[in-house]
Amino acid sequence: MSESPSAQPILSIEGLEQGYGSSRILRALSLSVPKGQLTVVLGANGVGKTSLMKAIMGIVPISAGTIRFEGQALHTHPPHLRVRAGIGYVPQGREIFPRLSVSENLIIASRQPKAAAEDIEAIYGIFPVLKQMARRKGGDLSGGQQQQLAIGRALMGRPRLLILDEPTEGIQPNIIQMIGETLRQLVDQRGMTVLLVEQYFAFARGLADQFFVLRKGAVVAQGDRAALQSEGVEHYMLAGH
Repeated sequence: MSESPSAQPILSIEGLEQGYGSSRILRALSLSVPKGQLTVVLGANGVGKTSLMKAIMGIVPISAGTIRFEGQALHTHPPHLRVRAGIGYVPQGREIFPRLSVSENLIIASRQPKAAAEDIEAIYGIFPVLKQMARRKGGDLSGGQQQQLAIGRALMGRPRLLILDEPTEGIQPNIIQMIGETLRQLVDQRGMTVLLVEQYFAFARGLADQFFVLRKGAVVAQGDRAALQSEGVEHYMLAGH
């Protein structure tokens, strides 16, 4: 696959190795995420997509390689400093606080208390259903509403890079479409950079500016939006591990 046109990277990963004991999950993995674009990491289950996201966030340790955010070394920082540096993270499974209300979930995620009310209104503008459910407990929301809340929580930190791990999982089609449209708006209208892990090819194909395909913990294909339309990319995904 051809490489995408060069652009200033906001996130650069070189030679990343991650695993447990003698088991290697990520193998000399390298990729770069251009600033102000939507990049998708594709691959079948078990190829290392979630491990890559957790490594970027510092949730799992790496054994080799470097991670740089806006040119600065990130791989030596604990997770909370990576968030403070300007990275928002929406994990697989959402991980909202089920016993807190929607508004409390948002407030607790704010890194700028004085601007929390302003930021919450901005989130409600992006996801109007959250305003309607503001007093409802997070655990009482539907899967799609919880996903919107999880994204809203990540946006409360005013990130320059938003990372999402399979946000379409277990979500009804109309909400999937809405989330896709929202992500594109964050990139196109607000200049945010989005790194999205996805296994559903059709969803990714309609969103991505560039893509990487993982197999056995390494990048096996990459390219721009035009290249993503080719049948070869889907073949890599169907090939599995």
